[in-house]
Amino acid sequence: MTSLEFTDQVQKISYSLKPVAMNLTRDADDAKDLVQETLLKALLNKDKFKTGTNLKAWLYTIMRNTFINNYNKITKRNSNIDSTEYFQYFNTDENYITHNGATSDFVVTDINEAIASLSSDYRTPFMMYYIGYKYLEIAEKLQIPIGTVKNRIHIARKELKQALTTYAPGV
Repeated sequence: MTSLEFTDQVQKISYSLKPVAMNLTRDADDAKDLVQETLLKALLNKDKFKTGTNLKAWLYTIMRNTFINNYNKITKRNSNIDSTEYFQYFNTDENYITHNGATSDFVVTDINEAIASLSSDYRTPFMMYYIGYKYLEIAEKLQIPIGTVKNRIHIARKELKQALTTYAPGV
């Protein structure tokens, strides 16, 4: 699809974007801005559109994601947290205060033993994820499906949580 054809199709579909934008924003001016931003992003990223797929759905997805991103920016900007009260209680829980080095040595030893007790099928992906590998990298390296990687890491976390319940505060 040429740039001219793409632009022509986007222009035809643009009229159907306004009601959806109005539904999302509940404000006429914000809806116009959202449509305009959506069209701008679509035109700037036309190389990412795959010919033969649904252009209207692609534009709706861009619009929805743009709306969500803008909403998140606004809510983060407007949320002021008074951190003074938070820091007053920071690390004052007795469960987290180490009075001597031996206590932390016991904790580290228990954690290492719990990890060592995991089956290698679970331990290997868990440790790879722990040291910074992404799910996809682990899947490629171990030559297993990404869903299997996620499942094994989940099971490893569950087993470690069960093995280390001693250190769970308030339980």
